[in-house]
Amino acid sequence: MSEQQGLTPEFALGFRAVTLDGIMRELEITKKVLGAIPDANSSYKPDPHARTAWELAWHLANTDVQFLTGIADLQFKMESPTDKPKTVTALVAWYDTNMKQAAARVAALSPEQLLTPVNFMNAFNFPAMFYLGFLNNHSIHHRGELTTYLRPMGSKVPSIYGGSYDEPFQMPAAEETAA
Repeated sequence: MSEQQGLTPEFALGFRAVTLDGIMRELEITKKVLGAIPDANSSYKPDPHARTAWELAWHLANTDVQFLTGIADLQFKMESPTDKPKTVTALVAWYDTNMKQAAARVAALSPEQLLTPVNFMNAFNFPAMFYLGFLNNHSIHHRGELTTYLRPMGSKVPSIYGGSYDEPFQMPAAEETAA
């Protein structure tokens, strides 16, 4: 990549730092949404053409990990593991562990690796770091979709970027905000 395009090693490192930090913050929110799925109602789907809550949750979690792994490998295989979690609690733990491991691998990439063009299913051939944005958007999109399933399944919607009806926003105590 030429510097005329603005894709310098410094840009790559800064973009990765900001975007990966955001993804890891979103991870904690996504874990709350995944954890709100009642195991007993995980086969719920709002429409015959929709995914079940479990299918959607697995798609969200597994694809997030696949994106980070593909970035770290500089190659997208998009292969699902054969030993999938069987419960919501196991899924949340699997997602947490695998996202953190894959994120650490992405954090260790050199600027040259971050700027390496990577083919994504013959649809795109962008520098590896740009797929962090795809991951973030994909995750937020499906997390929002999944939240619409929660109340009809008999669950509660956790706070995401502020309070929800089920989990109202709580102002931090004065001593917490002073720190």
